[in-house]
Amino acid sequence: MSIDGYGFELPLLLFAGFRSVIDELHAELARRGHPDLRPAHGFALQAIGVGGATASDAGRRLGVSKQAAGKTVDRLAELGYVQRAGDAADRRRKLVRLTPRGIEALTLSAMIFSRIRARWAAELGAAQLADLEASLRTMAPGETFRLDVPGWFGA
Repeated sequence: MSIDGYGFELPLLLFAGFRSVIDELHAELARRGHPDLRPAHGFALQAIGVGGATASDAGRRLGVSKQAAGKTVDRLAELGYVQRAGDAADRRRKLVRLTPRGIEALTLSAMIFSRIRARWAAELGAAQLADLEASLRTMAPGETFRLDVPGWFGA
């Protein structure tokens, strides 16, 4: 008996597709000078964003505690992707800001994601990939992409 149509297969296939894209991205990032970046780091860099964020803000966006976000920020700072700086509007707050290396990693990631998507379009066909993306947009709730994957997996 075939397992086609069983409900448990859908999330496994979606996760396998996600994992293959993320693994390919990180292999290419490593080849291009970013061997220590991990998937959780990418979510954290996105949560910090080009405008910067406090560790609390980043933790809230990631769905993790301030302490967990702080550990990730510490590691990203050790690797040279972020730096802590004072907030001109509120001297009590410490902002985490992307360094040029952090911005480079995000820019490079976007370029690599585009190449991966182009390869998928070549293999599946552009129309079929567009249909897949449209279907996933229909089924995914909300209008924004959630960054809280690290917290969600850890719960």
